[in-house]
Amino acid sequence: MIRKVLIANRGEIAVRIIRACRELGMRTVAVYSDADRTGLHVRLADEAYRIGPAPSRESYLSIARIVDAAVRSGADAVHPGYGFLAENALFAQACVEAGLIFVGPDYETIRLLGDKVAARRFMREAGVPIVPGSDEDTGSDLTSAAERLGFPLLIKAAAGGGGKGMRLVRRREELEPALEVARREARAAFGDDTVYLERTVQGARHIEFQILADSYGNAIHLGDRECSIQRRHQKVIEETPSRALTDDLRQRMGEVALLAVRSAQYCSAGTVEFLLDSTGSFYFLEVNPRLQVEHPVSEMVTGVDIVKEQLRIAAGRRLRYRQSDIQPRGWAIECRILAEDPYSNFAPSTGRITGFSEPAGPGIRVESGVYDGFEVTPYYDSLIAKVIAWGETRGDAIMRILRALEECRISGIKTNIPFCHQLFNSPSFIGGQFDTTFLEQRFSLSTESRQAHELIAAVAAAYVENTKRGRRAAERRDSSRADGAWRLAGRSEAMGD
Repeated sequence: MIRKVLIANRGEIAVRIIRACRELGMRTVAVYSDADRTGLHVRLADEAYRIGPAPSRESYLSIARIVDAAVRSGADAVHPGYGFLAENALFAQACVEAGLIFVGPDYETIRLLGDKVAARRFMREAGVPIVPGSDEDTGSDLTSAAERLGFPLLIKAAAGGGGKGMRLVRRREELEPALEVARREARAAFGDDTVYLERTVQGARHIEFQILADSYGNAIHLGDRECSIQRRHQKVIEETPSRALTDDLRQRMGEVALLAVRSAQYCSAGTVEFLLDSTGSFYFLEVNPRLQVEHPVSEMVTGVDIVKEQLRIAAGRRLRYRQSDIQPRGWAIECRILAEDPYSNFAPSTGRITGFSEPAGPGIRVESGVYDGFEVTPYYDSLIAKVIAWGETRGDAIMRILRALEECRISGIKTNIPFCHQLFNSPSFIGGQFDTTFLEQRFSLSTESRQAHELIAAVAAAYVENTKRGRRAAERRDSSRADGAWRLAGRSEAMGD
């Protein structure tokens, strides 16, 4: 039984978790740094505790301060959200040792999956296909592994995530300098400079499967998400389902995702990530042992509240769903609204939001952690809101998210909304013709803008025509039903019923 949950996070994800707790009848505790004392999550929670100065290493990354706040508040459980300490095995262990329920997988599981080299080795032994690469980081071994793999290849941080410590190496002579930079970046970000190599998958699509698993051995997936639209290895747009998958491929990848989490005796919500090449071969990338930024798109098409299920599982409940219960419907697309200037190389944009108006209407969901008058500081991630659109078809979802972006009003700071608007109008995006290199190699704010208006008109015309066609079909059905009703009435009268 969980009665009170401390949310060890901030911004939109803290607000999202507070709302889920409230619907489950659980009281909530917010934590905040000096920079966040007026944060939306602080306003919404039942209680709030200061955990330190603005720099995250002195507040949201302080295990001791967060656990102390949880104990002082009388919380039963701690939800880490994503980012900060969400994948920190030491934090999960500290919560357990303090008598708190950690809303996430067991800390030993986090430790296994957090070491990308160990996770690759584990999954390979479990029979999960992995991207060809190296296992050990012993200098000369990496050099010989690079010769074996060929170029281009990727250097990745063993403790990595979010693109930190990752470098693309196109030629042999770039390897040593890139290794040095990657190790330095990994050491600064994760306190661990171990790196490894992966063969570059040409034309790769980034596909992931949302999973839920309980402590009784039950595990299901909620279908796939496509996250190939990335900038600097950071996801920008996510959608479900992926246009790149056939039904057969989707089923096989889902089964492999479940094999991966069952092999690791995983318990909680999580995500299994893959790279899919142009031939239909797919390779395990990693398991993210936490809630994902993009979880709402899966919720929109399945109707499953992932955060609530995560809390129920943490409380020791069984999964309420079987795989056959999951019947995704329609299409959902998510757009991350970031406080950055797309016309200045996406430089961070800070300051006070002087006007904030969220989009609404049919099929639109907004997850935000800001409000009119909120101060965007330079201390944290630039994500300020997410806009999610649902539609019967992918075209419907694209038109809805375009409408929503036009309704979204944020003044006082720069945002990436113009960039997202142009991206959704891109012929390549609309046609589903993209891979993980699309934004950096084939898209710019200027090159595709000339076609934008023509494309809007074309998509709008197609949408209107489809709507008319559907309406005419519905009218024919109604007419047929009406005729049938009149016939039945006439027959009934003739038979003297």
